Amino acid sequence: MKEITTIDEVLSALDQIIQESKEQSSPLGYFAALYKKVTQKVRDGIDDGFFDDGPRMERLDVIFANRYISAYKAYQKHEPVTLSWMQAFQLSKKNCPIVLQHLLIGMNAHINLDLGIAAAKVMEGKDIQNLKDDFDKINDILSSLVADVEQDLSEIWPTLKKILQCTVHIDNFLIDFSMQLARDGAWSFAKILSLTPEEHQVTLIRSRDQSVAKIGRLVSRPGLIVGIIFKIIRLGERGTVIDKIVDMEY
Repeated sequence: MKEITTIDEVLSALDQIIQESKEQSSPLGYFAALYKKVTQKVRDGIDDGFFDDGPRMERLDVIFANRYISAYKAYQKHEPVTLSWMQAFQLSKKNCPIVLQHLLIGMNAHINLDLGIAAAKVMEGKDIQNLKDDFDKINDILSSLVADVEQDLSEIWPTLKKILQCTVHIDNFLIDFSMQLARDGAWSFAKILSLTPEEHQVTLIRSRDQSVAKIGRLVSRPGLIVGIIFKIIRLGERGTVIDKIVDMEY
């Protein structure tokens, strides 16, 4: 597999995952489509001078994306992947989960585990605190996409639009989830990892992966009440898997 070194190559790889997901009618395409939007926004931010250090942000984006893309390809080949990504990939084999569950469990693995690793990697041998401003700007990008994602989900589950119009708190559910993970969990982990000797990092990452997987289980196996709500949503979701991927993509 050719090494991915630019954001454009990341986008091409994501297009390939989306296309494969459509061909296989796989829910894995939901997260890939969302991630493509985030990556496009990061690329636009770099081009527009939004970040303090554009070239460094592209390196971070590439390292970050490679963890997801490599995990996806490894899973397709039945090779080992982290527990967090295994949960996300295995969820795609089930018919019951709603689109939001697929998005959240993918975000959990990628943000709560991979982002901290990528941040520590790009600042290897340097003071990671110098990355903080640009790291926080990723949150601004995530925030800017919330309205688009909510609109996509409303197309899939029309009742959501009525809920969002009536309930202010639910209107921010994606912001609260993604921002909490990015700002608190991922950055704290990145700082710890950057201060950890290389020979101990594998153990630290494995421990972190186990903790993130516990969060993932809350998404894949919610309690009785939440489970019932998800089933009701699932019954109301419109379209095929391919239709839903397209809704998330555009």
